[in-house]
Amino acid sequence: MPVAPQETIWIVGASAGIGRALAQLYASKGAKLVLSARSHEALDALNQKLGGSHVVMPLDVSDRQAMDQAINTLKTNQLCIDRAIFMAAIYKPQSIETMDLDFADQLLRVNVLGCFIFGKAIFNFMKQQSHGQIAICGSVAAYQGLPNGQPYSASKAAIQNFTESLYLEAPQTIDIKLISPGFVRTRTTDLNEFEMPHLMEPNEAAVAIEKGLKTKRFEVHFPKKFTWQLKILALLPYRLSLKIIKTLF
Repeated sequence: MPVAPQETIWIVGASAGIGRALAQLYASKGAKLVLSARSHEALDALNQKLGGSHVVMPLDVSDRQAMDQAINTLKTNQLCIDRAIFMAAIYKPQSIETMDLDFADQLLRVNVLGCFIFGKAIFNFMKQQSHGQIAICGSVAAYQGLPNGQPYSASKAAIQNFTESLYLEAPQTIDIKLISPGFVRTRTTDLNEFEMPHLMEPNEAAVAIEKGLKTKRFEVHFPKKFTWQLKILALLPYRLSLKIIKTLF
């Protein structure tokens, strides 16, 4: 089923992984896209693959001035954003013992500060236009601390908390969604040396997100067989949940 012809979707983190798959899916359904990521070259290549009719807007989400410029570009071009989907993130597996603190600083700037900068900017933009949907990608890693998951798991826990707060502050005219994927095969998850349960392909994740964003539920989480297991684990007392997680990972 195609989206409404007038629907314009801003995908931040569109150059690779799930974000790229989402861009391809929404383009196939007739949406007009605003494509953002740090790599201008990758965005141009994606736009050409999608027919060349979409808006390419390179963006470093951790740069506040760049975000202000992006919002001004939307206003200058009189673009109404019906959905804004934040997929930007960086990752590599690290233990606390071997954690690269320089990378941790970069990760927190992109994953957390970038999410805050985007969230504030698009929230105020949508309040002015009096409607819209903001979807922010967290992770099932936010449900429970995982071994060798720092600082990524902590960043996703922060994003989940931020999105919950955003939901509580939003007027009825703005729909807030949290996206919580399980393991999805991307160039970053390829770095994992452990077996990833219920591993999905990016196009499968994109389909799950596209369907979930049309529902009334706050959280879009998948694959359900995996995510419900982790949700139940998170409800257990720590002495049980941590013991189980340690044996699984």
